[in-house]
Amino acid sequence: MPGRYPSKLLEDAVEAIGSLPGVGRKSALRLALHLLRQPGEHVHRFTEAINHLSDDVRYCRECMMIADGDVCAICADKTRDHRTVCVVESVRDVMSIEETGQYRGVYHVLGGIISPIDGIAPSDLTIRQLVERVQALGPDAEVILALSGDVEGETTAFYIYRQIAPAGVRVSTLARGLGFGDDLEYADSLTLGRALVNRQIFKP
Repeated sequence: MPGRYPSKLLEDAVEAIGSLPGVGRKSALRLALHLLRQPGEHVHRFTEAINHLSDDVRYCRECMMIADGDVCAICADKTRDHRTVCVVESVRDVMSIEETGQYRGVYHVLGGIISPIDGIAPSDLTIRQLVERVQALGPDAEVILALSGDVEGETTAFYIYRQIAPAGVRVSTLARGLGFGDDLEYADSLTLGRALVNRQIFKP
């Protein structure tokens, strides 16, 4: 073979698949060869789904969660408590909390956490939108700071607390069933559910 791969098309596919996080070159080659063995309509359906994800997915104007329209299914649900807002780092955290079945409020997705070493400042997150949202809710609302227990998460929680404290809302945080440095994404549903139910007043 003139190169590492017998086909430039195969090489391009391996490069594309290998760009995904956690996918090495060998795994990418295995996946590319698997796709090559599938019926054409299956592969086309797969690529169409990825194209739609890239081109058509939107973010909820209320909470910044992934949505098919202007408002996500959670914010559109009238049976949920819209005066309790759970602040999380990512869409994956929303999914983790929803899996517990212990929470019936709504969310606000920051899109990350403050991390000077990574060049992420408060202005890079959706904190301003959160502050505006909390101010509109009034003092009888509750904001749950459900962020990672590492230094960056604690820093972000403290910054948000200072921004929303003037609104007079109740600010709480997850009970420490989660260890220091734990990510919500990797917490089991039982532990995360208990941390939500037993949440405590945030103490800066």
